[in-house]
Amino acid sequence: MPFLLPTSRSRNRTSAERAAAGHAVIIAGAGPTGLMLAAELALAQIDVAIVEQRASQDIVETRAGGLHARSIEILDQRGIAGRFLRKGQITQLAGFAWTRLDIGDLPTRHPYGLTLRQNHIERLLAEWVAELAVPIYRSREVTGFAEDETGLDVTLSGGERLRALYLVGCDGGRSLVRKRAGIDFPGSKPSLSNLMAEVEMREEPQFGLRHDAFGFHGLSKTESGRVLVVLTEANLAHDGEPSLSDLSAALESVYGTDFGVNNPAWISRFTDAARQAASYRRGRVLLAGDAAHIHHSVGGQGLNLGVQDAVNLGWKLAQVVDRISPESLLDTYHSERHPVAARVLKHTMAQIALLRRGDDGRKAAREVISELLAMDEPRQRLGAMMSGLDIRYDIGEGHALLGRRMPDLDISVDGQKIALFTLLHGARGVLLNFGKPGGLDITPWGKRLAIVDADYDGAWQLPAIGAVTAPGAVLVRPDGHVAWVGDECQRGLTEALTRWFGAGGA
Repeated sequence: MPFLLPTSRSRNRTSAERAAAGHAVIIAGAGPTGLMLAAELALAQIDVAIVEQRASQDIVETRAGGLHARSIEILDQRGIAGRFLRKGQITQLAGFAWTRLDIGDLPTRHPYGLTLRQNHIERLLAEWVAELAVPIYRSREVTGFAEDETGLDVTLSGGERLRALYLVGCDGGRSLVRKRAGIDFPGSKPSLSNLMAEVEMREEPQFGLRHDAFGFHGLSKTESGRVLVVLTEANLAHDGEPSLSDLSAALESVYGTDFGVNNPAWISRFTDAARQAASYRRGRVLLAGDAAHIHHSVGGQGLNLGVQDAVNLGWKLAQVVDRISPESLLDTYHSERHPVAARVLKHTMAQIALLRRGDDGRKAAREVISELLAMDEPRQRLGAMMSGLDIRYDIGEGHALLGRRMPDLDISVDGQKIALFTLLHGARGVLLNFGKPGGLDITPWGKRLAIVDADYDGAWQLPAIGAVTAPGAVLVRPDGHVAWVGDECQRGLTEALTRWFGAGGA
């Protein structure tokens, strides 16, 4: 018999009882990806726990600076987007090589981005995770694991051990989980090194962006009144952690002065290395977020990519833990998300190639790209890609909706107008019937997803695609992507339900 763990939340157990009993899923890392994944699993009533090296959720570094439109939609699918919108600033966040991409005319309820620093994003996600009663083992790290036929023994710093069915590495670009699992991390070596810091300056700096022979640089004012510095360093090779003297010297090289830089809140160094895990899964170990892919921060897609990984993986892992679906469902996590990250890496490398130097040739190339992106079709296409609105999973041929995110339509249900995303708040699938009420029957799957008779008489439009034919019925997965499009004849529906929601009645 397989070793089974409880699938209910561990709300009433003490930390000692939790450790002794184990968890169905252990997540290494309480960054945005790990927190989002934990919430997805908790919504599915899976016993999940997070292991986090920080004593609290506080972070000092600025790190990521916002949420793109698709990430806002994902939060809206779970009914928590308002928490983030109240704290951030709505803006046209999408851009390509410093050319701003206005997505205000794309068909979405959120045709914009949200400027909101990662410390605020993490805090809001952590509050949600706490409401869902997910335990976090703080001041600890996953240091190793041993897998057998029925699960894993996960070792933490300090010698503690936890039993789990699955371990998910959300522990960053240097992921120990990835390394211990033996998953390759191929990609390109760095060609540039950037310093980033939040500091005070005794002299008024020259705010804005600039290019030179070294690369690109920028000075901007933060919400705290300090100065956010981004510099391209003259040399690629460095030993040790960056210091204030390193930052001062780099400022001198670029601006001819260090503006009296002092009192850094933090200083970090990052490169344009672009790497991606060869596989997002090996046995009972999975990877998400930076543990699965790293790239330069230009374009601001990293955090968003991780959150979207979590939402794609969460419901699939929940169904496998609950033995609703076979383990092969987890293979679709890699097959769907790996190409998405590969495309982000490609576009990030293209932007760095344009921004890398201030020579005349690259300046001319940037001007040509900027002219193209002033045209509607290129702007909309690239804007939909940078904001995550155009993602399509390869589910098969058919209707234009298939594999894409379901639009958040204002539909009528039982005579009342509702936003379609409200049907996804519980992280469950839904079959929407726009034809004759009661015309579809999914009784064998009735406990796994909802069936809703709905009316909608508006236009059906997709970002970068435009108008599409109105469907008779749509099967929407818990992550908001369309798994089947059809009508009352139900052709192909049983196969789609079995593929994504397990054998009927099991």
